[in-house]
Amino acid sequence: MNIKGLDVSEFQGEVNWEQVKNAGYQFAMLRAGYGFNTIDKQFQRNASECNRIGLPIGVYWFCYAVSPETAVQEADGCLSAIRNYRIDYPVCYDIEQASIAYALGEGVTVTSSLAKQFVTAFCNRIEANGYYAMFYTNRSFLDNYLGNDLAKRYAFWYARYASSFDGTNCGMWQYTNEGSVPGIGGNVDLDIGYIDYPGIIRQAGLNHLSGSVPLPAPSPTPAYITYTIQPGDTLSEIALRYGTTVSALAALNNIANPNLIYAGNTIRIPQGADSGSPVYYTIRPGDTLSEIAERFGTTVSALSTLNGISDPNLIYAGNTLLISS
Repeated sequence: MNIKGLDVSEFQGEVNWEQVKNAGYQFAMLRAGYGFNTIDKQFQRNASECNRIGLPIGVYWFCYAVSPETAVQEADGCLSAIRNYRIDYPVCYDIEQASIAYALGEGVTVTSSLAKQFVTAFCNRIEANGYYAMFYTNRSFLDNYLGNDLAKRYAFWYARYASSFDGTNCGMWQYTNEGSVPGIGGNVDLDIGYIDYPGIIRQAGLNHLSGSVPLPAPSPTPAYITYTIQPGDTLSEIALRYGTTVSALAALNNIANPNLIYAGNTIRIPQGADSGSPVYYTIRPGDTLSEIAERFGTTVSALSTLNGISDPNLIYAGNTLLISS
């Protein structure tokens, strides 16, 4: 079985998906986002268009994890991004050399064991929420970090640019990054699928495509709110802002060194902690007001009122929101 596919991100710009489908492509893997909660700028359009014309899609999320816990947070960001779309193919974690370089820049040396923990943490979270999990990497990363065992547990999307397949155990092969496809400007990655993932997923009742498996039960209301660490933040300043203590934050978030926190990571803050002073948040690319409201335990209406926002669907990355006064 050779199924003709491709994968895209915002770097391909606006894709004419009808032309892509008419050219014989049978599936697309769309980048949903990366890191903790950054949505690919073209994902919503790509997913909506593919769903509209009936082109099966899967999604991938690029790894910028520095711990298994942050890999889980990335999975949660991915799940939030894809929840309104039909996903017929797996939900994939993209981990490669750039992931290692990012972690090193954050002071974390990623070993083979830690890289495997990242993949396991992400994929298990995806599976726990009723989706079919997959991971993606290239031959070099596979040899140096992941080995062959993970491909026995999760679906594997393999990257190796060559004219012939080398027989690696995988369900999908990305064979070039220099493809030319009608409807897409410039080069694009091309893939071959070897497994009927849509059939497997439907039969298993996964990806919420069948009524045979119910949606996950709503999580109980946590006894905490979440906060995304901003550049320059310290744990003591965050504790002071929310009327709690450094020791309470460290215990709740398993922080071994309170002096070592990373911008972009999400931490939990005890519910009921009161800042006593205004709380602000800088909008990031891909943020929506509803997601920000959920993150801070407030409502879209409250944020709109506090910030004089007339259209809650129209916010701009880089602007600062008043969360509470």
